[in-house]
Amino acid sequence: MIGQQILLYFAVLVFIIAMTVYFGVRRQQERMFAVMAAAWVVIIDQYVKRAVVQNLELGQTAALLPGLLRLQRVHNYGAAWSSFSGARWLLIGVTGVGIAAIFWLVTTVVRHPLGVWSLWLIIGGGIGNLIDRIVNGYVVDMLATEFIDFPVFNVADIFVTCGTAAAAVYYLGYYDKSDAKNWENRHGTHRSDNRNRER
Repeated sequence: MIGQQILLYFAVLVFIIAMTVYFGVRRQQERMFAVMAAAWVVIIDQYVKRAVVQNLELGQTAALLPGLLRLQRVHNYGAAWSSFSGARWLLIGVTGVGIAAIFWLVTTVVRHPLGVWSLWLIIGGGIGNLIDRIVNGYVVDMLATEFIDFPVFNVADIFVTCGTAAAAVYYLGYYDKSDAKNWENRHGTHRSDNRNRER
């Protein structure tokens, strides 16, 4: 029962993000729709975590996608792979600063659609886990892989990871052509100026 509920939540989230991408691209309003998608990542992430906490005891498992994923309630007091375990306020501070830095980039420098979408999805996932750390002192994880030995993760983690991968593609393939000038204009430097100084 809980597995079906989680799958429904995730299907709804994927559908919402697909629709926001579609309408954002069609109306050329990527920024507004990306913010909406990030908000839905936070909402669904919190719903999934609440459902897991209400239906599973700590350490208890349940079926989800046999052979691929199972549900397992885990409390992560650290960062990825439980690093910095117990350093609650340090992790809150680092996460908060990271989200603020990405927010600054996406509102002042990044204009390319892929960059906008990727950074807002990272922000959404980051806020989802930040809420857990502030409220509970730990992050609720619940998605355990059955085909490989991998740390248990959650919905927010998925979007932080996917957003980071998309951001890497954006930076390597589109940043120089699209948004590098925005950074240079804000700092009053241009690459041609730097070349002249080197000479």
